[in-house]
Amino acid sequence: MKILILGDVFGRPGRNILRDQLSDIISEHDIDFTIINGENASGGNGLTIKNARELLSLPIDAITMGNHVWHQKEMLDAIDDFPQIIRPLNYPDPCPGKGYKIFLHQNKKICIINLSGQIFMPNLSCPFSSIQALMDDIKDTADLFIIDFHAEATSEKIAFGYYMDGIATAVYGTHTHVQTADERLLPQGTAYITDIGMTGPLDGVIGVDKEIVLETMITKRPKRFVTATGKVQINGIILEISDVDGKATAITRFYETYEV
Repeated sequence: MKILILGDVFGRPGRNILRDQLSDIISEHDIDFTIINGENASGGNGLTIKNARELLSLPIDAITMGNHVWHQKEMLDAIDDFPQIIRPLNYPDPCPGKGYKIFLHQNKKICIINLSGQIFMPNLSCPFSSIQALMDDIKDTADLFIIDFHAEATSEKIAFGYYMDGIATAVYGTHTHVQTADERLLPQGTAYITDIGMTGPLDGVIGVDKEIVLETMITKRPKRFVTATGKVQINGIILEISDVDGKATAITRFYETYEV
């Protein structure tokens, strides 16, 4: 089995490039299952109902989220209408939506889990204790466990990868929008990368118009962020999973740029 996982889809440029390129990417690489992170898909800040439907009309099987999951307020009431959308598991109860979802695909049960880190991030429950409690309950219910760890600090992401080594099929980081070059199989076989990057504007500052970001950094005065224009990128990874034992056999970075 080959699983395509794409990094934070940012605004209209990210959605449009997936509309134009995703089917070809899936065909070219013989992809069986596709996951995206959608927490920046609406203007770089959350996910609207309209944009959720737009993305799910594409060959996308699951959408993970992150710290912007509730920034489009309509999603608070609507998230339970979208079983493909997975918000961070470690929000305190009661909370709308689900922190994990098991998908049946090609006779395999694929469990997708979303977690938020703690360092420089909103103060949610501990991701380490949250995943431990969940795995105690569901470890025998799925063939594959794939975790989107949405976090800022590289050290926390790496530590979490080791914490889940041999337990999760794959742990990949999102949130920073910058793809890292440390993809590997950890000693106990878990596929790992610190950040899979961003799908959206290339000629900006992590998705935002660079002139606006420069102005705010130089003047220290706030200004409304606007999505960057120009070239776009698609960042992510391709996981190869053994059909025999469900373990990752390879993790490969995916990085393409496009003129629009």
